Amino acid sequence: MTRTIGTVISNLEGPSTLKFDFVIREDSGKIPVNTGQFIQTKTEQGTLIGRVDEVLKTNRYFMQAESVREFEKTGRPLNEIFPVDRWEYLVAKTTPLGVYDSGNIKRVTYPPSPGSKVEKIDGNLLNKFLGLDENGLNIGKISFHDIKAKINLTKMFQKHLAILAISGAGKSYLTSVLFEELLGRKINLGNPAVIVIDPHGEYVGFGNDPKYKNRTKIYSEKDISVGISRLSPYQIMGFLPQMSSAQKRELTTIVQKLMKKKKGYGFKELEQEIEKSDAKRVVKDTMTSWLEHLKNSKIFQKYTRPNVKSLAQPGKLSILDLSQIVSKRDKQILVTYFASKLFWLRRTGQIPPFIFVVEEAHQFCPEGVSREGALSRRIIETIAREGRKFHASLVLISQRPIQLSTTALSQCNTHIIMRVTNPYDLKHIGESSEGVTSDVLKTIPGLRVGEALIVGEAVNYPLLLKVRERESKESDKGIKFEEALLNYRNQRKLNDKDMEAFM
Repeated sequence: MTRTIGTVISNLEGPSTLKFDFVIREDSGKIPVNTGQFIQTKTEQGTLIGRVDEVLKTNRYFMQAESVREFEKTGRPLNEIFPVDRWEYLVAKTTPLGVYDSGNIKRVTYPPSPGSKVEKIDGNLLNKFLGLDENGLNIGKISFHDIKAKINLTKMFQKHLAILAISGAGKSYLTSVLFEELLGRKINLGNPAVIVIDPHGEYVGFGNDPKYKNRTKIYSEKDISVGISRLSPYQIMGFLPQMSSAQKRELTTIVQKLMKKKKGYGFKELEQEIEKSDAKRVVKDTMTSWLEHLKNSKIFQKYTRPNVKSLAQPGKLSILDLSQIVSKRDKQILVTYFASKLFWLRRTGQIPPFIFVVEEAHQFCPEGVSREGALSRRIIETIAREGRKFHASLVLISQRPIQLSTTALSQCNTHIIMRVTNPYDLKHIGESSEGVTSDVLKTIPGLRVGEALIVGEAVNYPLLLKVRERESKESDKGIKFEEALLNYRNQRKLNDKDMEAFM
């Protein structure tokens, strides 16, 4: 049963179809309504659902500054002279979102009437209005409402997802909750493959967690390599964008010839083939020099590891832990290769639908950086543009939205935004996130750790929620600073004891 909390009032600005105010009842409770809360009221159209954007407290006895100052000079507080408590009241400024009528959600085309009763929203109505799904991913609770935020999987991922927040706001925590939901999903509901690019080893805890380790595979630096013999001339040239047209033509001829001769070959065989070619000496030397750049990276071997098809298994989590790889260029090459292969295999139906998660996405798909410094940008933007047609979903996670490719970010139709304080990032979010009004944008810097705002395809209207507690084990790299200090101290003690025993 809904409870009346206020009454719509009339003022110079409304009520209108764009906004209205209501005065809060005196007996509504200690904190009867909060900014961001949903309410309902009856109109000629049906049940109007609104969101409280601001709550104002006013009192006529305190409206004139000079009067308050003069009375305070008497030495007696104002509440001893006048019945000020009787004249204090709250006004909630509200944005109408839509009208629910006979199972349909309609646009607001008629304002509520002054005097209409405003009620706390019915839970079932809010579920329907927001488009939540009983079989969806439970990522938390809707703020100020005791309702689980269960988001439909298709609406969340099919048209891609971006998770944006400053460092420490809870991005990795939220992402871990998403992984838990995906790994725990019932088989009859469908289980996507999940592949994660993890630059800092933030998700490797899943591989050590008894509940999830059978469905998780961690690939560390020693388990990851790109088979040089598996690269087409076009792919090699993509890693060396500085090559001239003449060098590219010669390299294409040489690689194609070598591919016909041998199934598995390395840099040694490729360099020998270059030396035997009819190319000019200067071209040979330059091509060999370019190949040395790749050879020195250590990520290129005769064969690719892991097998790309093995990364995409239904209901399984594959994590490419790149935390021990220092070179940003090497990381970009790995992302380019594996993302390209996965997308091609999905387009040809050789692997199941997958979700490709890129942490620190601004490093792999930066805005305003030359192609040489953004090797993986092209394939990420390609998946962002075309992936939904082939059920290849992209999740971009970033703490610097303004540094992230506008092309890729604009294709993410759902944004989960946690705390962001940088004004340039906020401006960028406001321009690229559908559904983020100026009032909603103002709330983002004030979000606490673990609070998130969902906008876009996944929900019918912007939704503020508190992320639920995670069930999985945290990575050792995600521990607090104090814990790291104690761990180091304890490890030093053990090392000293071992040294004493040895001596």
